[in-house]
Amino acid sequence: MRAVQITQFGDADRLALAEVADPQPGPGQVLIRVAAASVNRADLLMRSGRYHTLPPLPAVPGSEAAGVVEAIGERVTGIAAGEHVLAWSSSGCYAELVVADETKLVPIPMAVSMPVAAALPVAWLSARYCVRELGQVGPGQVVLIHAAASGVGTAAVQTARADGAEVIGVVGSADKEGLVKDLGASHVLRRDRDDILAEVLRITDGAGADVVLDLAGGDAFALSLRVAAVGGRVVALANVAGVPSTIDTRDFYPKNVSVHGFQFANLQRLGWDPRPDLQLLLSEIAAGRFTVPIDTVFPIEDAAAAHQRLESDRSRGKVVLTVDGGLAA
Repeated sequence: MRAVQITQFGDADRLALAEVADPQPGPGQVLIRVAAASVNRADLLMRSGRYHTLPPLPAVPGSEAAGVVEAIGERVTGIAAGEHVLAWSSSGCYAELVVADETKLVPIPMAVSMPVAAALPVAWLSARYCVRELGQVGPGQVVLIHAAASGVGTAAVQTARADGAEVIGVVGSADKEGLVKDLGASHVLRRDRDDILAEVLRITDGAGADVVLDLAGGDAFALSLRVAAVGGRVVALANVAGVPSTIDTRDFYPKNVSVHGFQFANLQRLGWDPRPDLQLLLSEIAAGRFTVPIDTVFPIEDAAAAHQRLESDRSRGKVVLTVDGGLAA
């Protein structure tokens, strides 16, 4: 099969399409012919050698894929060849074939396209868990979302709005404002133009945000602590900035602010099974309740261009790879 490989950590041009052996499903596993695979920030960090855990090389990136069941291993029940499924894994999805545990896949409704399905597990489940479980967002609360035009950000804006919150989205450029507003944000601030702290205090009459989702890290985390309200919750789930955060504990402990961390794969190691949440989400998207913005779709041969697009910070929503047309998307 063909797969995108990282043979040396570095820039996007380190990604190369190669012929590799077809994977084989073991007991409890399913072989999937990939139609679409999502590109995530973690893929960029891994490729560049800056992720918190790095695989041995050569490695095939990609942690989520939508496709068609090609074969099943021993002891697999309830899944048959030919079914459309959405799967997630630690790596290996930038390929024509990928093996997934049967406990890490769900069926895809026919009303949901392969590229849209592939965009869901990491971004949307992270957003929903952070908004609902860690942030405990409820009606009338104010939620500040950094990187609101990103894949996770666009999911978080819609989730918080659906749960009755007033959403303040933070974006980095003018071309992203309209998207975030259309998805339900009451206010959109620009980090390249606005004093975020001053604007949030103005909007909230000095109270601050009840919940802050920090999708950026670096200096944004220190700002998140300052902008949180008394008794607020700050949820950190990324460090796209790739630099340490310097904080002052006086910015949060006097306000009884709680800080939560979230990482998709590690939460599953602690026992979280995302399948029920993902099946519910797929049904809601099939019914038209939520929109999944897809910024750009690249063929797998252009994986380097897909990484460059996401790294440019110009993308709005998700960047997705397709294999052989993604089953006509």
